[in-house]
Amino acid sequence: MATFLLASVFHSLAPYVRSAQVWHFLWAWAELPMGFPTGGLATEQMALRWIHFVAGFIWLGLLYFFNLVGFRTMKELDPSVRARVYPVLMPRAMWWFRWSALVTVVAGLRYFWQVLSADAQNAGDPALAWRWLGWWVLVWAVAYALIYPLQLPGNRILDNPWVRASSIAAIVIAASWMVLVLNSSPQSSNSHLSISVGGGLGMVMLLNAWGIVWRAQKKLIVWTRASAEHGTPMPAEAERLARWSFIASRVGFWLSFPMLFFMGAADHFPFLSGITD
Repeated sequence: MATFLLASVFHSLAPYVRSAQVWHFLWAWAELPMGFPTGGLATEQMALRWIHFVAGFIWLGLLYFFNLVGFRTMKELDPSVRARVYPVLMPRAMWWFRWSALVTVVAGLRYFWQVLSADAQNAGDPALAWRWLGWWVLVWAVAYALIYPLQLPGNRILDNPWVRASSIAAIVIAASWMVLVLNSSPQSSNSHLSISVGGGLGMVMLLNAWGIVWRAQKKLIVWTRASAEHGTPMPAEAERLARWSFIASRVGFWLSFPMLFFMGAADHFPFLSGITD
């Protein structure tokens, strides 16, 4: 039906197309065997992927901007200039940052559930989907509980970036291995296992975005605005919160690279399972 309508439109425009080559190109394009998938599931999955991608681009784009450009630039600005720029820039940036992170993860969770349900149906036991999801939530919740204190500033040992990075990397590797062991089965697809790791890393990044970065930044924004408008001195806690926000943002920055690898491998690099969508 779609092909017939396109062909009709191009045919009606033929008198206005002077170039024979252009007309032949358009006609050949109209003759392509196009068609949309039928069924609500395919449409929902495409919508979820589109939302997941768009929101993820915004989230990671801002995360990379903060880490590659923003932090260093703010340090180099004159304090008086920084006090004027910060309260204007950060509220808008943080709004997009935290809400795009949430939308990305919510859309991803819905898609992940569909993958788990399909694998469970193929295994002949729909209840497996709930068990796999439960293990996934438990493993990454424990991982974040261990990662959280490692990001706190002020600890002399953990203020060494190598100690902090190696400790968090060890936890992430252990959690990834554990969730793969718990969720692996003869019916587990590559998408299932890849998202079990990549989605877990995304969840850690989301918890950092809302639980640390936004919590610290909303106070810093208020204090900086008061300092710029009324000359109010910055509280002693401001330096600690800025450092805490920086560490959490930097952890999310580094975790984004393996996260993107596993999310991309879900449909395009079947190295965890021979079962593909």
